[in-house]
Amino acid sequence: MTWANKLAFFLICAIIVLTTLFYGTVHHPVIAFFYILVAAVVFLWAADGFTSGKLRYSKSLLQLPLIAAAAYGFIQIIPFGSIADAPGVAQIPRTISLDPFATQLSALHFLALAIFFSAALVLTESAKRLQKLVFLVTIFGFVFAFFAILQTVLSPNKIYGIYESANGTPFGSFVNRHDFAAYMEMTLSLPLGLMFVGAVKKDKRLLYITAIALMGIALILSGSRGGLVAFLAQIFFLIILTTKSKSFGQTALKIGLGIALVAAVVAGSIFVGGESSLTRFAETVGSENVTTDRLHIWTVTLSVIANNLPLGAGLGAFGVAYTPFDSFSGLERVEQAHNDYLQVLADAGIVGLIIGGFFLFRLFRKGLINAKTENTFRRGAAVGALAGCFAILVHSLFDFVLHTTAVSVLFLTLVSIVVSAGNRFEDDVEEIDQRRSKKRRSATVTPIETGRKREGEG
Repeated sequence: MTWANKLAFFLICAIIVLTTLFYGTVHHPVIAFFYILVAAVVFLWAADGFTSGKLRYSKSLLQLPLIAAAAYGFIQIIPFGSIADAPGVAQIPRTISLDPFATQLSALHFLALAIFFSAALVLTESAKRLQKLVFLVTIFGFVFAFFAILQTVLSPNKIYGIYESANGTPFGSFVNRHDFAAYMEMTLSLPLGLMFVGAVKKDKRLLYITAIALMGIALILSGSRGGLVAFLAQIFFLIILTTKSKSFGQTALKIGLGIALVAAVVAGSIFVGGESSLTRFAETVGSENVTTDRLHIWTVTLSVIANNLPLGAGLGAFGVAYTPFDSFSGLERVEQAHNDYLQVLADAGIVGLIIGGFFLFRLFRKGLINAKTENTFRRGAAVGALAGCFAILVHSLFDFVLHTTAVSVLFLTLVSIVVSAGNRFEDDVEEIDQRRSKKRRSATVTPIETGRKREGEG
């Protein structure tokens, strides 16, 4: 293992942490810094190939949808003809996208995420690294939840006590509380998965339960209704995924564990934040703020979809496409549909539906297969990571959490864990049959000979 390989994996881990700490990476300077880190990973990836004589890549088909989304974004800004001249303006290029500049930025962002995802798949090349990735997400989630709860008590309106958002309700390091809730859904999914499959030793269970409870309490205190629904769906999904037998006792035990966990989280939330911490969940879906009135936004979005099929209005062009159909006459600009499935159709049309459908099909197909792996730890990692992805997909029915870079980075990290959990590594130690060979190649990472021979090779 070369120095470049080790440093590249370290940068993958650093990206997960730094994109979160820097306000979720929603501001352009920080997004640019994210791109620089991704470029550094690519450089180290190439240096590793040059040094070792082998350039490795992942064969996972889950990479294709991200690459296809980026490619389609660039297609949407290709000019074909021009728009009819207006007084004082002539030769305006005609494109599929209604906002070519926003679409170009979105395509570049998809490309950066695709590179990060591919690198994460390749660099998680051993059982030890997979464990490190799982522990990093779990420990960071625990510490981050503790910080968020502490900040809620000491400085509820300012992030780090210095930054106050004029247009959002901050929580933790995120400008939007829904993004924080989505982040907690994913970080607590891994220890939950390990607990549900019995991969945690008895002397460490209390530690895991404490971490899960603290992250769950932070999620509830964020006040995100979508986050609460997603959390409950996550527990239900885990019960179904880990209850293989039809034994009533086993099923009852899993259901009882899920109910006890939710009850403990709710009780902890009331203890920390008081009864007021739960009052927001009784509110209606509507809101006085036009930009968060989901029923109104969804209705207008359906009109946007109908008028821009089959190719879509352009990635990132939702704000421009939305305004002409807004029955409030564009009183406030709406940039997101508050439903990622509707926005995929609005932005990318039928093409986006095909790309997204393929991604979901491959994710759950791979996840359900890897959830049956013999190695207990990797089975728990696969189950937990898939449950975290499922929670985000449920949350995306109500919010646009995957548009935040830190959330999308952690989501792709979970997807990489789902894929890697089914691999066989050279440092594997089989639990079922110790006579099996401990030296095995990864099933999804393929080396390419670069033509450079190692010293001593004939």
